Amino acid sequence: MRRLILIALLGSIAQLVDGTLGMAYGVTATTALLITGISPAVASASVHLAEVGTTLASGLSHWRFGNVDWRVVALIGVPGGIGAFAGATFLSNLSTESASLWVAALLLLLGVYILARFATGKVRAVIEGKVGGRFLGPLGLVAGFIDATGGGGWGPVATSTLLSSGKLAPRRTVGSVSAAEFIVSVAASIGFLFGLGSSNIPVGIVAALLIGGVLAAPLAAWLVSRLATRWLGVGVGLVLILTNARTLLKGLGVAEGPRFLVYGILVVLWAAVVTYGIRVAGRRATTEPEQELETAGV
Repeated sequence: MRRLILIALLGSIAQLVDGTLGMAYGVTATTALLITGISPAVASASVHLAEVGTTLASGLSHWRFGNVDWRVVALIGVPGGIGAFAGATFLSNLSTESASLWVAALLLLLGVYILARFATGKVRAVIEGKVGGRFLGPLGLVAGFIDATGGGGWGPVATSTLLSSGKLAPRRTVGSVSAAEFIVSVAASIGFLFGLGSSNIPVGIVAALLIGGVLAAPLAAWLVSRLATRWLGVGVGLVLILTNARTLLKGLGVAEGPRFLVYGILVVLWAAVVTYGIRVAGRRATTEPEQELETAGV
């Protein structure tokens, strides 16, 4: 019972991160579950099953506010579902040791990506034209595969890339990617059910994640208008990097002394990126109005 309460709390924290940054629910929740000793495949399966409910609610909310471009949802969501199903099947067939190293490396890279985007990112102005299917299809396929194998990554990859293209308004990007994530979550869940079997999916963990996320959603909505999301994203990036670096180094058999040296180097590099981000923000403030990050967090 204590474990389920802890997991519900972790689900709440992941939802707070996602609600304020507009991304990183999956990577945060999966990293937290891995720390509790859950295997990578089961952790990712649990997160995606919980996300079926949260993404449905999110997609409907964005639709009601007119933030969804259904053409984009179809063009990115269907390939995303195919990639997620393939990723879930791939992860389910890996040995526990191999899966741990793969997921840790992937989550570490996503942590680096989130850190870099939040510390130095800037939303491009929207330009004329539609986002082409030749761009959305491969993007969805890759983002879906990464999302399933890493336990998260759909938002960091799909939302950030679409915003960087400058061809879709930020609110439409966030709404469309959020709506398409429901397809990805369902496809990943089906893949894990086939790969792991329903008997190996911990219903209690899924329910705890879902309840924790639902309870935290109103607080996240309140916090988003009061927190500096850029620096929250920078902090989350550091946590993901250090946590998964520890898992990766231990899995590779690196001794304790060198591991702590690596941790120290990572913290120094993180501080350097933060310092650079502060300087970039300061220069922009003096030359042009600061472009505030949307809830997508990039």
